[in-house]
Amino acid sequence: MDRLSNTVRPYAWGSTTAIPALLGTAPTGEPQAEMWMGAHPGAPSRITRPTEGTTPTTGTAPTELPLTDVIAADPEGELGAATVARYGPRLPFLLKLLAAGAPLSLQVHPDLDQAREGYAEEEARGVPVDAPHRTYKDANHKPELICALTPFDGLCGFRRPTEAADAMEALGVDSLKPYVDLLRAHPEEAALREVLTAILGADPAEMADTVAEAAAAAERLGGAHAPYARIAHHYPGDPGVLAAMLLNYVQLQPGEALFLGAGVPHAYLDGLGVEIMANSDNVLRCGLTPKHIDVPELLRIVRFEATDPGVLRPEASPSGEERYETPADEFALSRYTLAPGAAPAELTVPTPQILLCTAGTVRVGALDLTPGQSVYVPAAEAVEATGSGTLFRATVAA
Repeated sequence: MDRLSNTVRPYAWGSTTAIPALLGTAPTGEPQAEMWMGAHPGAPSRITRPTEGTTPTTGTAPTELPLTDVIAADPEGELGAATVARYGPRLPFLLKLLAAGAPLSLQVHPDLDQAREGYAEEEARGVPVDAPHRTYKDANHKPELICALTPFDGLCGFRRPTEAADAMEALGVDSLKPYVDLLRAHPEEAALREVLTAILGADPAEMADTVAEAAAAAERLGGAHAPYARIAHHYPGDPGVLAAMLLNYVQLQPGEALFLGAGVPHAYLDGLGVEIMANSDNVLRCGLTPKHIDVPELLRIVRFEATDPGVLRPEASPSGEERYETPADEFALSRYTLAPGAAPAELTVPTPQILLCTAGTVRVGALDLTPGQSVYVPAAEAVEATGSGTLFRATVAA
């Protein structure tokens, strides 16, 4: 078991205060959007282990190593034979603290077949992986789960076309009438497809005027329209403001979660949460961003169906584990609420784990964790937790 040293990513949409408040550190004034825990090559966690060398007392010199290097040196020892056989010599999930101070981009993720096909096609065309117009960064899908630590706002999945039509019509903006009519005149799938296609394909200058009028009206109306006024404040003139009105608005309370599967458009708006995902960078954006939007591929990937966002709550077990049930194979997320004097929580499993404290003080093995601190536990290593606080466990789904 190793304590993790993690990288905080300073994306522009990040909160300046939420992660520092959890960690008990002073804000820097810069956004702190995500703290990554895992073995993603872009920002792998680091651990300290003895390596070859000598010191006068121990004979070994402790060295800080990227978790990627540790796993590469002994994949089966770190991940377990079953994980390596299924996913190769890599940790198949990435755990994050995510702190949104402004809306993230509207986005959708491909399924596994789409990711493999898209990646192979761009590789065959010789598109550099770091090219700004590259759509598929790897050949993996990216199911993800966000669990709220504070009240957390987001958009998840299409709402009923008639509900979106009512919301747009209430704004009283003449240039939105064609979208309103489309949403009411077609079957559900066709309506959503045609309106999103029209929004993303419209003249940028004309669309900017429409978005400005819609934003002003949303601010006047308030209530259910307030989130769209807030989005427009951060992305003035962006067609994604109108695309956002096609989606379900969701407010999570602490402990509640959302699962985002393939083809489901979504965006996080505000709040602090624990996020876990398959270890992939495949994101197709559909608004609220200056980045490239691959409209034809996006329209092929999106699932144009109205859905219930499906707020998840953890399912308790006699062991004290509260698990968030999802269809994902690459990861499983669960939560433990520990109390003084209670029996230790037995955490030993045959898969690799990352354990994250989010409240109180938790003792994991011989290490004390305070909020925001985490440890990596190799597969099958015996481990238990005690103390007074909240501990999240990320591992590979059984």
